[in-house]
Amino acid sequence: MRVIFMGSPEFSVPVLEALVAAGHEIACVYCQPPRPAGRGKTLRPTPVQARAEALGLPVRHPESLKGDAAQAEFAALEAEVAVVVAYGLILPQAVLDAPAHGCLNIHASLLPRWRGAAPIHRAIMAGDAETGVCIMQMEAGLDTGPVLMRAATVIGTTETTGMLHDRLSAMGADLITEALQYLGNLTAMPQPAEGVTYAAKIDKSEARVDWAWTAREVSCHIRGLSPFPGAWTEMDGARVKLLNAAATQGCGAPGEALDSALTIACGRGAVQLLRLQKAGGRAQDHAEFLHGTPLPKGTRL
Repeated sequence: MRVIFMGSPEFSVPVLEALVAAGHEIACVYCQPPRPAGRGKTLRPTPVQARAEALGLPVRHPESLKGDAAQAEFAALEAEVAVVVAYGLILPQAVLDAPAHGCLNIHASLLPRWRGAAPIHRAIMAGDAETGVCIMQMEAGLDTGPVLMRAATVIGTTETTGMLHDRLSAMGADLITEALQYLGNLTAMPQPAEGVTYAAKIDKSEARVDWAWTAREVSCHIRGLSPFPGAWTEMDGARVKLLNAAATQGCGAPGEALDSALTIACGRGAVQLLRLQKAGGRAQDHAEFLHGTPLPKGTRL
């Protein structure tokens, strides 16, 4: 098919690669404009732009699609369908209507649960047992369109947002390839009114760990915010990021080290800290971390 691809971050790259590998004609790739990055604040293209250019595909990165000129340029591509995954701009109705088969969005949740900006983070933070990917026919509302295909997966007990991100990206690539193969013969199922939740954008103010929570809540919080922005606590007055943890047995004052192996008491139960990162340092597994930063039993975080 003749496809317009719309995506920006790393999550979107495997989808673009899958569409190319499946033999679809990529009429154009749309992504967010390059942004200043690094100490020198030089303009850095999005991962999608970098990969698209490496593949020799035409790229556009408008600041907005609201203007008549941008919409006319989009329509002039005469695409059969647009595939949208983590693009980052709102699509006006004229854009949604331009391709013959409309715009299909790859959303990283089991809709209608976790509509919105951060579905992977929120699914883990909430302690969901499973999540997945949906192929949705886009409409004007926020992730409200009917679903063409879906695939579910179990969330592992020590799986972080970073790990799940990579799995769901690969699942989305496979699912959209299948959806395009059968497009025209798929039934679009309206989302139910029950079970709607919204995945608000992650705010760094959420990141501090509250040791008064249950062990399960603390583990989910740590894993859901890993690798970015990273949940954190203080050890001897210094901030330390906590990048993975598992709920375990234990009893003590919230935040108390129950042994010298990073078992920390919570409001109920305890967590074993599995991966940590000191300010200015690199991420370390717990054994390596303890080698350089012992945490004696009885220490309070």
